[in-house]
Amino acid sequence: MLASSSAGNCIYIATPEARILIDAGISRKQTLERLAAAGEDPERIDAIFITHEHSDHIAGLPALVKGFAARGRHVPVYLTQRTAPMLDWNGYAPDLRCFQAGALVEFSGLHIQSFTIPHDATDPVGYTITAGAAKLAIATDLGYIPDSVKWHLRGSRLILLESNHDPSMLQVGPVPWAVKQRILSRQGHLSNAAACEYISSELPAEVETLILGHLSENHNVPYLAEHDAREALQRRGLAPQLVVAEPRKPSVLFHL
Repeated sequence: MLASSSAGNCIYIATPEARILIDAGISRKQTLERLAAAGEDPERIDAIFITHEHSDHIAGLPALVKGFAARGRHVPVYLTQRTAPMLDWNGYAPDLRCFQAGALVEFSGLHIQSFTIPHDATDPVGYTITAGAAKLAIATDLGYIPDSVKWHLRGSRLILLESNHDPSMLQVGPVPWAVKQRILSRQGHLSNAAACEYISSELPAEVETLILGHLSENHNVPYLAEHDAREALQRRGLAPQLVVAEPRKPSVLFHL
């Protein structure tokens, strides 16, 4: 993860055949620098997949795509048909590859399954990505976890799960009451408690790595999210690697 928080989101996934980004919510400069710091070639991005149009997921997208194009690389952007019109390219015509939410996209040996998530965007999706026997899942920006999302997470060896806020911190947080209501709604964001309810009851037993992501900088701290998740894992009787994605910091590399 190059970034995962309410301040910006960008995930890098690589196989010998493909290198893709999921979202581009940090600046072009940060994206390229963090790829280079991880030992990856920033010029070798083959495609970008977008979950939804909120700024913390697309803020760096136009500059990133235009920068690639200026050097002769027209990197395709995959997103849903209803999300595409929500993006402003300021006259630039990118290579958009639109799909219906819920569609499976085959890309250079990757099986990228989109699935609808409950969030207050136009047509938000999560993704599972499968390469060979390895499957990972990205499930952030959702107000609750419906059965359809739980079904898609099954069989995943790595799951990035939202653990956005601590409800007590949110109550006294600095944002307006209307924003708090949005966060708490069924089209908002998962709290630590909501994430832990899923972890303690239905987290797939085959998960080897569980990453808690999209933490709010104002309404959560990594220690709280990790503490609650460890207790939930104990109740479930599972002991996967547990990692908390800290806001504004890239994670270590995960190998599947």
